[in-house]
Amino acid sequence: MKPILAALVIGIVLLTGCMTTYPPATTPGYRDVTPAEAKALIDQNPDLIIIDVSPVYAQGHIPGAVNYYIGDGSLDRAIPSLDPEAKYLVYCHTDAASIPGAQKLVDAGFKDVSRLQGNFKAWVDAGYPVEI
Repeated sequence: MKPILAALVIGIVLLTGCMTTYPPATTPGYRDVTPAEAKALIDQNPDLIIIDVSPVYAQGHIPGAVNYYIGDGSLDRAIPSLDPEAKYLVYCHTDAASIPGAQKLVDAGFKDVSRLQGNFKAWVDAGYPVEI
C-alpha cells in the first residue's frame, strides 16, 4: 500500500507543478482614464495631444483637441506625422470609434496613449469645459 501512496503523492506533486500559472504576457496598449484623470492629464501635461476621432467635432470638443476622424481615414493619414514619444488622449462620442482610434496609435508604436472612458458625454457630464 505504501508504494501506491508514494506514487500518488509524487503524481500530485508533478501535476501541481505543471498547473502553475504565470502572469499573461503583457503587450503595450492604451489605458482607459476617467474624466477626472483626463482633466488631470490635460492640466499637468501642456504638451498632451488630445485627439477627437469623431465626425461631430464641430458640434463640441475638449478644448485644444484636434480632429482626426477615424471613419474617413484622417487618423491613418495623420499618424506618420505625429510623434510616437508624445503623450496622447483619444476620445470620441462612442467606444466604437475611440477604442480603435487609441489602438491604431498603439499599433503604430506610440508609447503613451490614454482613452477617455465614457467619451465626450462623460467629459460633459463631469462639468468640464467644451469648445464649439
